[in-house]
Amino acid sequence: MVALGAMAGSWIVQREFDRMYGIDQLSGVRIPDPNKGKKGKKKMVTVSPAFIVGTITIILIIAGFAGAKVFHILENLDAFSRSPGRMIFSTGGFTFYGGMIFGGFAVVHYVRKKGLNLGSVADAIAPGVMVAYGVGRIGCQLSGDGDWGIASNLAAKPDLIPMWFWAETYPNNIMGVDLSSMPVYPTPIYEFLAAMAIFGILWSFRKHAHMTGWLFWVYIVFNGAERFFIERIRVNNRFDLFGITMTQAEIIALCLIVIGVVGVWKTWPKRESTQLAASAS
Repeated sequence: MVALGAMAGSWIVQREFDRMYGIDQLSGVRIPDPNKGKKGKKKMVTVSPAFIVGTITIILIIAGFAGAKVFHILENLDAFSRSPGRMIFSTGGFTFYGGMIFGGFAVVHYVRKKGLNLGSVADAIAPGVMVAYGVGRIGCQLSGDGDWGIASNLAAKPDLIPMWFWAETYPNNIMGVDLSSMPVYPTPIYEFLAAMAIFGILWSFRKHAHMTGWLFWVYIVFNGAERFFIERIRVNNRFDLFGITMTQAEIIALCLIVIGVVGVWKTWPKRESTQLAASAS
């Protein structure tokens, strides 16, 4: 499901890169001409930045998995101290925000190296990343990797909501945990639905007239809000911060919301107004 999510997200990003390249919102990239030029000379041609989406995806996956593992270790230092090798080489134990941060920095470095406008690239990537995240959560649901919620309140279940949507026991889950006597909230399903809803919002705003980067900051706000609220009914290690008990994800999510709001405010002016002001000065 992670692979399918990456493929779906990449396809969406390719479409956006082609669209933005076609209307001059994003410059092209230089590659060797497939048709050989003069002998001894390497002829270069400019193509749509969609050409490098595959490379960006690979960078995101490699750096993302590394960051996800690092943040999981930081979240479970006691378990890491007992068995570092087992935790490092385990196929489980990944934290999304670690992957997001590491992957984000790696992509920023690559995009700058290619000479592309960082704000435009961020706008193009945001909807696809949301889809990839949502599809990846389906993998959490199918495998039962421990990414589930707290014990569900069966007495509070509305009659209209099916039981599978309210409480799940995850039989044969890869964690080997018996939940038959204590069904939990299937939070991966909730996150998948939230991700698809956020994708719909971002997709409807993708042709915005604000400064480049505005859509990305909107994504950051929604991403943080979604994760903060889902953490209220999700199992995770909690830490004391200034007398308040919070999870690592909640702390990062709140920071993202604040940063995102500031980013939205900074990029709110219309592109046309910004260009006119720049030419007048």
